[in-house]
Amino acid sequence: MILTLIEFSWKWKSLTLKSSRFKSLNRITTIPFPTSKFNSSLSTLSLNHFSSTTSNLVPNCTSSSSETPHNASNVVRFDSLIAIFKNYGFSDSQINYIVKQAPNVLKLDPHNRVLPKFEFLHSKGASNSDIVELVSRSPRILYSSLENSIIPTFELVRSFLPSNEKAIERILKCRFFFGHYHVIRNVKMLIDDGVTDSNIRYLLLKRPSILLSYDMRDALDEVKEMGFDDPSNVNFCIALLAKRAMSKSRWDAKVVVFKKWGWSDEMVLEAFRKRPLCMLVSTDKINKVMKFWVKELGWNSSVLVKRPEIFSYSLENRIVPRACVVLYLISKGLIENNVELSTPFGVNEKVFLEKYVECFKEERCYLLKLYREKMDVQEIREDGAASRSY
Repeated sequence: MILTLIEFSWKWKSLTLKSSRFKSLNRITTIPFPTSKFNSSLSTLSLNHFSSTTSNLVPNCTSSSSETPHNASNVVRFDSLIAIFKNYGFSDSQINYIVKQAPNVLKLDPHNRVLPKFEFLHSKGASNSDIVELVSRSPRILYSSLENSIIPTFELVRSFLPSNEKAIERILKCRFFFGHYHVIRNVKMLIDDGVTDSNIRYLLLKRPSILLSYDMRDALDEVKEMGFDDPSNVNFCIALLAKRAMSKSRWDAKVVVFKKWGWSDEMVLEAFRKRPLCMLVSTDKINKVMKFWVKELGWNSSVLVKRPEIFSYSLENRIVPRACVVLYLISKGLIENNVELSTPFGVNEKVFLEKYVECFKEERCYLLKLYREKMDVQEIREDGAASRSY
């Protein structure tokens, strides 16, 4: 028996989302379907080939579905499915894994349900290896509707990014995008709440999985209650990201660390409002910065409430070298001890050298040497730690 594959012709289909805010996204409202270019080498598949290939690739999988591999029509379909997988570069082990994870894929029409999905992704810039990676990581994408799920989701993501390639890249980062009805709903919710396109793009680039949240409404309301009342501000999205990036227990653990060093709950919230990213710093990093600031420098931890971005800086390459310069200047009476101690840490290196090194002409050489030496010592320590790790 010889199976002949029929070339597919894609049709134009108009996809319109209900929200009027989406109507401005031209890529979503009308989507062109490209012409199939499926490899004609799949046009002849024999039943004999099935018995030596299909039965080895899908062991024990048919028992979980109602399909019988020895039925002639099923043999043809299974063999065609495997041929499509092979044509796109799937290995035997990957095909076996896919069928085990999503056994009902054996019930799908290979040319009406599977191949068009691959062709659509390929037409949008996905390579064969991209398709293999996506399907291998999330086999159930094969169950998703091309017209009602995959295309609308892709076009939605694409509308916020500069190219098809960037959209594919983001989707690969979050394997559950396709077939997840929360994505379109959540983006609509963000837009309706006043989140700008640029901030939605920020979420897509930084943490695309946030758009899969089942409780986005609760998350948005929580962020607003914490004092982020302007959804168009980038800090609103950073706060949303920070809250969704960790569990409540991890969040509470960081609050405990801050309070250990003298902060109150209100101080933690104030710092979070100023710099939401401070809550994405590890508890270990928070402890190290606090210990250096309080124990070694002898400064009050409350200063850091006003400059919580300091927790995000490198302790070795920024905080320690600059602190040594500041301490020397204080010891020599060149700057007052009651100045805003956090200021030297917040400026870029050029400004720091101009204001705290170069302007002190008599001390300039020593200060520069002190600054560079501290940085070199830290680099040597890092290199040594790296060499010991091999």
